[in-house]
Amino acid sequence: MSAGHDDYAVEPIRGLPQSLPPGETILWQGAPGWWEMAKQVFHIRIVALYLLALTAWRFSVHMQGGHVREAVVAALSLLPIAFLALGLLAFLAWLCSRTSVYTITSRRIVMRIGVALPTAVNIPFAMIGAAHLRSGAHATGNISLSLNGEERIAYSNFWPHVRPWRLARPEPMLRGIADVRGVAALLADALASALPEGTIRTTAVKAPSGRGNGGRAVMVPGGQMPDFISGMDSAAHSIPHGDVWAFKTEYSANTVHLC
Repeated sequence: MSAGHDDYAVEPIRGLPQSLPPGETILWQGAPGWWEMAKQVFHIRIVALYLLALTAWRFSVHMQGGHVREAVVAALSLLPIAFLALGLLAFLAWLCSRTSVYTITSRRIVMRIGVALPTAVNIPFAMIGAAHLRSGAHATGNISLSLNGEERIAYSNFWPHVRPWRLARPEPMLRGIADVRGVAALLADALASALPEGTIRTTAVKAPSGRGNGGRAVMVPGGQMPDFISGMDSAAHSIPHGDVWAFKTEYSANTVHLC
């Protein structure tokens, strides 16, 4: 894995610090959605609920004296602060989205991240031990990457493009991706094609009820299916709307679970 600072103006290809070598092609490029960043990273909905509760509490306190006008004025006086706070969080989310580019090539994943100091990070496929997908509403979701061997990354250097709370072994994460299941399937195919040694086997298994959009499939060492999938019948590779499916591609030491 390598990283280097780069100015957007001199990028030979958007999101890449240099031109691709012969034989390597771009399979997909994307960026995190600003609203997904606002929700997941800056928790804008929680902050909005807190400010709403604070406004309601301020109103109720002033209503105890029976002065409706005074209560309304006191509650409304918090609105400028609330709008300023929410606007700042939305602006930070937009900046993170605007300055980030995720690229999947036929040999690696490149993450161009950073607002003040843009950095391009190369993650060769050989370094990826597992890819974990979490899908949400509107076909958006996250793909986090577990790294093989002794490779380590600095959590602070990757934030917010890193899986939350994985401090001991941080995992880079493609966050807030549109059509995340399609991107995950593309990544699984690219990994299997780039690392052909060993047997490649892909299965699709339907998850039990109660794990609709927002469910998660996790990688289990040793190529075993997760407990909540064990015993389910294998199914076709088409994905009906609203269902969660887990795709497992095995090759050598690399395993990808996608749902």
